[in-house]
Amino acid sequence: MDLTYEPIPTELARALRAGAPDANGQPPERGAVADGKGEPCRHCLKNVEAGREYLILAHRPFPAPQPYAETGPIFLCADDCAPWSGDGVPPILGTSPDYLLKGYTHGHRIRYGTGHIVPKGEIEDCARGLLEDPAIAFVDVRSARNNCFQLRIRRASVTIRD
Repeated sequence: MDLTYEPIPTELARALRAGAPDANGQPPERGAVADGKGEPCRHCLKNVEAGREYLILAHRPFPAPQPYAETGPIFLCADDCAPWSGDGVPPILGTSPDYLLKGYTHGHRIRYGTGHIVPKGEIEDCARGLLEDPAIAFVDVRSARNNCFQLRIRRASVTIRD
């Protein structure tokens, strides 16, 4: 099974950079400067380059508030960046020794029993295993240490070409 790693939508990243309110209704915090080692941008899915400004904001990667719609802090490049579109595991999933993966249903509810703290080298295998269950629509990856949302993983769409 091929996987797709989803960054936050470009429209959302642009709006937040322009001062739109975050998931807590506040403007993103400005002025933080990256050291290049631990400020993962949730749009380009790379660490913000050392010396560059980044935004700190609350993010809820769900369409509406509900009991399973977790909200937490994330970082975002303060300047425009291209959304992740690469192959394989994005760079931000290589900076910690492990991550928390959880499967969610099509109704955006946690599928109980799917939460696993996984070594960084086993993320793809774990995500594939979870997504073999047709009741699971996507897998969210979070920090195993701080529970911050990193990105969402889905089954890749298959394009048939003639």
